[in-house]
Amino acid sequence: MSYKDTYNYWLTNDYFDEKTKEELNSIKDNEDEIKERFYKDLEFGTGGLRGVLGAGTNRLNIYVIRKASQGFANYILNQEYDGKNPRDMGVCIACDPRNMSKEFADETALVFNANGIKAYIYDEIRPTPQLSFSIRELGCAGGVMVTASHNPPEYNGYKVYGFDGGQIPFPKDEEIIGYVNKITDFSSIKTMSKEEAIEKGLYNVLGEDMDNKFIEVALKERINEEIINKMADDFKIVYTPLHGTGNMPVRNLLEKAGFKNVSVVKEQELPDGNFSTVEYPNPEDPKAFELAIKLAKEIDADIIIGTDPDADRVGIVVKDSNGEYIALNGNMVGTLLVDYILTQKQAKGELKKNGVVISSIVSTDMTREIAKAFDIEYMEVLTGFKYIGELIRNFEKDNSYEYILGFEESYGYLAGTYSRDKDAVGTTMLICEMATYYKSKNMSLIEGLQEVYGKYGYYKETIESITLKGLDGLEKIKAIMEFFTTNYKEDMGGLKISKFRNYNTSVETNLLTGEEEKLTLPVSNVLYFTLEDNSWFCVRPSGTEPKLKVYFGAKSDSQEEVDKKLEAMKQIIVGKISFI
Repeated sequence: MSYKDTYNYWLTNDYFDEKTKEELNSIKDNEDEIKERFYKDLEFGTGGLRGVLGAGTNRLNIYVIRKASQGFANYILNQEYDGKNPRDMGVCIACDPRNMSKEFADETALVFNANGIKAYIYDEIRPTPQLSFSIRELGCAGGVMVTASHNPPEYNGYKVYGFDGGQIPFPKDEEIIGYVNKITDFSSIKTMSKEEAIEKGLYNVLGEDMDNKFIEVALKERINEEIINKMADDFKIVYTPLHGTGNMPVRNLLEKAGFKNVSVVKEQELPDGNFSTVEYPNPEDPKAFELAIKLAKEIDADIIIGTDPDADRVGIVVKDSNGEYIALNGNMVGTLLVDYILTQKQAKGELKKNGVVISSIVSTDMTREIAKAFDIEYMEVLTGFKYIGELIRNFEKDNSYEYILGFEESYGYLAGTYSRDKDAVGTTMLICEMATYYKSKNMSLIEGLQEVYGKYGYYKETIESITLKGLDGLEKIKAIMEFFTTNYKEDMGGLKISKFRNYNTSVETNLLTGEEEKLTLPVSNVLYFTLEDNSWFCVRPSGTEPKLKVYFGAKSDSQEEVDKKLEAMKQIIVGKISFI
């Protein structure tokens, strides 16, 4: 069917409710809007769904959620679980406070229930890492988190998890996509009433008991209880959940860990699907911390912590020696955590010889140098925490490595293996512990970072996100990726490229020798360029937003020199893109 035929089908079919039809009738004279909503199905990608709320096949609504759930249910029912029945194992479901999240969580549960699969669903909002933990704790066959993470309020999403609590990696992710795409008739999707599901024991509500278990396992990652107790009276924390799921679990964990002075930004404390106090509920954006900084100045706080709506990302702002509050980016925090955790574990004799630290290919190269200094393994993965979760599962299978910490430059971290996705709750505790350690030495985290730079060199990274919406945006992104794929041997404004990794073809080309080497990471639409001075840049489309992301990294012997390198490279590459 054409997009117009599909639009008319939604308008006339009795399967779709009157509210949906009213919304579609309101755009009947807007051809561009009809086309945008119906020219394709909202893509079920390797992590699940993410899209703008609204009626239509290219929007997120209860019908698209049902389709995704039916496809995921069909996948689960066709997997082997060591002789266990996936219907009895069930699925675990949680959601964040976004608009329609609770409704989507219920729709998800009832589709699974109609397929005979038990659902364990949280009574209220819960963070993504707790959902990941709960899947394994309950022995479920899989799970669903209804969230669009840090996207703007008009978005929501649907993330799928496997029996190990991790997002599902290749090739199983493509298998799920296949099951979802096979569903072409919405009316064929199974569902049932909540009353019937409860009566049959299929719809089961989770609550405080699982909350306590999650806090208990996260608390075990505390390394230096003594330093917290020593500094707790004088160490002041400002925390903002940015209207999301982190409020109660973060505060509970900090209290149990021994932190006494935690002040919450009242204006951002309660759940709000419109995120009315911020333009963008993202701790990567310094503007999200304006209210928190105001409070921090009033009480002279040492550190500000912010978590995103589903509490899997965490950002920090710290007071420097001049009393100013400075935001640290994801690479800076990751670097500090790696150095702190390895230092503390080594001092306590707890650093295993087979320890491993993992980060993504677009994160700082400093991690590799720190791991080398402690004589432990460093591994890198593609962007997406599911790849870190997959390695954790493999380590547990073959006892090859002892996982210590994984992180991505996009403010996602996980210490320990209780979750298989990034965890802002547990990481908040570790960041605060680390900050008390430095305060005990009369240092801020900024001074601590300078100390780390002094050991390993000045590394710096930045990212340029270019928003390209709609059909024209998709074509523009394709053209940019094609340009860099075919022109990597050409002059890049004076940048001397030594190696080119094309993850679409899984080949790394050495431009100095002409040799080619097979890449071992999965196929992905990512292009990575290394310069002769070991600076680098990487180009990839976002998997969750209509954006092209360009990453840059450099190293030098001084802060001034690395800043110059990075800015020069950024101007050249972004300049090239602007003319494509």
